[in-house]
Amino acid sequence: MLSELRAHVWAYPALEVVHIVGIALLLGNLMALEIRVWGGAAALPVKALARLSLGIALAGFALAAASGLLMFATEPAELLANRSFVLKMGLLTAAACNAAWFHGRGSLDKLDLVARVQMWVSTAIWLGVVVCGRWIAY
Repeated sequence: MLSELRAHVWAYPALEVVHIVGIALLLGNLMALEIRVWGGAAALPVKALARLSLGIALAGFALAAASGLLMFATEPAELLANRSFVLKMGLLTAAACNAAWFHGRGSLDKLDLVARVQMWVSTAIWLGVVVCGRWIAY
């Protein structure tokens, strides 16, 4: 069935659209929080913004992950042999570790230099994920 998904006229492109929408929700909301941690939009309470943006970002991640797993399942051997895919998976792991470190150390309460650096690292990692995702297609 999964091999048929790749060949279907509209199913695979629709799956790609879901993946992109998930990425947009994830990255757009992370950027809003990152800008706040960097000192922008200081009038916005960081805790309230974090509750809103992280909830939407997690929903976006769930969409991207579910659609990504389905796309992966259509051609796992080819993707595992693709350096961009392997790098993307490594970057996703790094993003998860960075997020765990950020929240584990209570960076939202501190908004210190370390928190700002963590957010710069987050931005760099997620940009790398997007670049690798586009290179997978080629």
